[in-house]
Amino acid sequence: MKISDGKLTMKLRLAATALILAGAAPLASASPPDPEEGSALLALGDSISFGFITQAGFEYVNPGNFIGYPAYIAPELHLKAVNASCPGETTGSFISGTLPDNGCRFFRAGFPLHVAYSGSQLGFATTFLKTHPQTRVVTINLGANDLRLLQAACSNDPTCIQAGLPAVLAGVSSNMDTILRSVRATGFSGPLIVVNVYSPDYTNTLDTEAVGALGQVLAAVASAHGAVVADAFSAFQKAASTSFAGGKTCMAGLLNASPQNQYLCDIHPSQSGQQLLADVVEAATGLQDP
Repeated sequence: MKISDGKLTMKLRLAATALILAGAAPLASASPPDPEEGSALLALGDSISFGFITQAGFEYVNPGNFIGYPAYIAPELHLKAVNASCPGETTGSFISGTLPDNGCRFFRAGFPLHVAYSGSQLGFATTFLKTHPQTRVVTINLGANDLRLLQAACSNDPTCIQAGLPAVLAGVSSNMDTILRSVRATGFSGPLIVVNVYSPDYTNTLDTEAVGALGQVLAAVASAHGAVVADAFSAFQKAASTSFAGGKTCMAGLLNASPQNQYLCDIHPSQSGQQLLADVVEAATGLQDP
């Protein structure tokens, strides 16, 4: 399942940049918007909603360089985007900093997120929702990094991946149940949107089946907590089904170009991919543009 070698690449690139930056002033982080200024859209998740770009060098010092789908949705709904996403977050590390991640803690140690917080992303989310009751929408995209950790542990061996997938999916189910239950326990009763995962290449049967199975798990947990699934999997599949793209998400222009070869892609959405995600997520909220 050739989903990503992102953790190692990111660590090497960030470590090199961190050495250059050593001794510099502490990096600034953005703060959540003033709740008095209006209602918020709280975006939670990993590198996809963060707007991560692979091997971006000095761009990492300013989170404003990274534009994820929440930045497109919020203005459409006249909301303030509060994006707590962390590149490399897993469903486990979202809950606890002691559980495995795919590079989130490493990133946070050297570079700012879109909003500043200590502790887990879940801790930030629940505190924010309790203190910002006017929050209108919550979006969550998680699960892809759980699959990538399995891929790495299996050294991309298909037999190993298939054998380990049920346990990974069970962990995702349990963790997402905890996450969604905790969000609802804050009293938040508005649109809670779970964004499923697209396939980087729909012609790759193993990858696509694994991501599809993840989507089924996310849908089941979402239903149990009155959440709605934003079906990124189907939207990207449709967009990549042209005669030119032939099922390849990269050739549909939906993924960022690889720094090594502009005709290849990494796994992260391009800006057209982010806009497609925004359209799918906004539709899932059921909210009309004011």
